[in-house]
Amino acid sequence: MKVKITSSRVVKPEYGGGVAPSTGDSVPLNVFDRVTYDVHIAVIYAFRPPNPPNAALERGLARALAVYREWAGRLGDGPDGRPAVLLSDAGARLVEATVDAPLARSMPFRPSPELLRLHPSIDGPVEELAQVQLTRFACGSLVVGFTAHHHVADGQATGNFLVAWGLATRRLPVGPLPVCDRATRFQPRDPPLVEFPHRATEYHLPAKRRAAGEDGGGDDEEEEIGGAAHDKIKVHKVLFTKEFVARLKARAASSGLPPTAQRRGLRISVNGRTRMRPAVPREYFGNMVLWAFPRADAGELVSRPVQHAADLIHRAVSRVDDAYFRSFIDFASSGAVEAEGLAPTADESQVVLCPDLEVDSWLGINFYDLDFGGGCPFYFMPSYLPMEGTMFLLPSFLGDGGIEAYVSLFEGHLEEFKKICYSIA
Repeated sequence: MKVKITSSRVVKPEYGGGVAPSTGDSVPLNVFDRVTYDVHIAVIYAFRPPNPPNAALERGLARALAVYREWAGRLGDGPDGRPAVLLSDAGARLVEATVDAPLARSMPFRPSPELLRLHPSIDGPVEELAQVQLTRFACGSLVVGFTAHHHVADGQATGNFLVAWGLATRRLPVGPLPVCDRATRFQPRDPPLVEFPHRATEYHLPAKRRAAGEDGGGDDEEEEIGGAAHDKIKVHKVLFTKEFVARLKARAASSGLPPTAQRRGLRISVNGRTRMRPAVPREYFGNMVLWAFPRADAGELVSRPVQHAADLIHRAVSRVDDAYFRSFIDFASSGAVEAEGLAPTADESQVVLCPDLEVDSWLGINFYDLDFGGGCPFYFMPSYLPMEGTMFLLPSFLGDGGIEAYVSLFEGHLEEFKKICYSIA
């Protein structure tokens, strides 16, 4: 697939003749924004023709940016010196591209480095917090690549913005409007009540400080291995049909892991919007995610029914409740992170998680609701992300109730994974 870039420019918010707000303001990143990955996340959409022209998509983007101003800003330091989104209206990046071939020749997209051609680069420093690439194929199909900085918003908030972009392109009112109160919503309690060990979950002491003798252990060897192994990681897509998922839920036992006492761990993202009391609005714009960390011995998982593993996960996720979220707010706001030099365990530089896994579920996010006027996308997927041990779960693009899993694993493990991933049925 030969992608030809035809233009690249910055799109600034369009306020429709109204008074533009001040560009000297800033919004502090709160404790949930700062604890998540410091990275751009890229997604890819495919639309069948007819599609509106690029000029209409650009105007819609400008109108949506006027509502979601943070995406048009820049990361920097606020007046108090803390990390913030500077509401500078500097704009989002818009790239136009073409492919002199029909889209059907490249479909379905494989999770490979070729996908990186379908969205603006996210390697190295990227000034813009949101970027768009519009790639037109010879058949009239449109592929939209979108990248977004995770410090600004989580998947739920990003999905809401993308839906708003579609509405603005169709000249419809953008609604419901985003709730933009990240700076004030999550205040610590007085007195604070830290009930959970956040130093060992959301935060840790960086390996370099541990190696310097500030702690008893370190992961320096793992980090070196990860750097060398990056090119040996493959991303594999698996489709689990609705019937397969039903059979899996009903199965009484499982196999596939060696009988060993090695500890296995999961890192599962948990959306706090419905877990906090009172609930946080679905339209809240920012990050509202922590993680559950179920762990078990591999031998225990092999010898017990699938329901046992499901129960472990369910209990771990259930514990990330209102009390847990408020405990985290109190800890992260206490000054301990800065005083002790702690770093988030959500580390984008860690490319190898083995023997652990990280699972990010996009099953409840409205990514498929993006509509520029020609209908919703017929295909959606994350871009190529070779981070061993990660798994993204999405609704099947077939719309049949199935689930797609994008799994990153070592190339040497790929064939074995292919053999066993359906054997549990």
